[in-house]
Order: sequence, then structure tokens, then C-alpha cells
Amino acid sequence: QVQLVESGGGLVQPGGSLRLSCAGSGFILEHYAIGWFRQTPGKEREGISCLRLDEGLPYYADSVKGRFTVSGDNAKNTMYLQMNSLQPEDTAVYYCAADLLFCSDFEGESQFEHWGQGTPVTVSA
Repeated sequence: QVQLVESGGGLVQPGGSLRLSCAGSGFILEHYAIGWFRQTPGKEREGISCLRLDEGLPYYADSVKGRFTVSGDNAKNTMYLQMNSLQPEDTAVYYCAADLLFCSDFEGESQFEHWGQGTPVTVSA
């Protein structure tokens, strides 16, 4: 059974950094695309990044490119989203999701079956 657990969210000041973790169980994370999404109330879920470790080419949305970095640790079956230069508009609930696709084909949330519970990120002074 594929399960994902996010952690690492919290409150941070503008310009600060956070690292989110997405721990997988029940599957070999290396062979799955792990997508990162975020959602604020009243808005659609935004796909911001995708990485499949055995593909190796990450996808970043323009809104986070140059500030966010995705990486993974096969030994821990865990993916990370390093978020730097955070701004108030980055405030959202962040989710990771997994499925068997290549990130070069990444389009959005409809491609992913397995989801974590989400972790809130608040960027505020």
C-alpha cells in the first residue's frame, strides 16, 4: 500500500527557508514520480515540482523556479523540497503525491493517485 507522509511545514518570515519532507512507504520511491503541489483556499491546487529519481530531470513551475529545489534520498525512501526566499504568496498547504509516470510528462494533479496529508506553510512577518 502506497503511503506518503509530509513534514517540515511551519511559520517562516519572508526571505526565510523551509525544507519539506515526503516519506514514502509501501513502494520504491525511486521508480515513482513524486509531485509537489500547493493549495490555498479558493484556488486550484498548483503543481510546483516533480522529480523521479531514476529519471533525474526535475520539473519546476515558473512560480518557484530558482527558489525551490527538489531532491531525494533512496536509502530513506524520502523526497525533499527545499524552499528558499519564501514570500507571503508561498503560503499554502503543501502536498506530495506519487504515481508511475515520468516528470517529463508532468501536467498536474490528475496524473497522481497517491497523496500525502499535506503540511501547512505560512510565510508572514
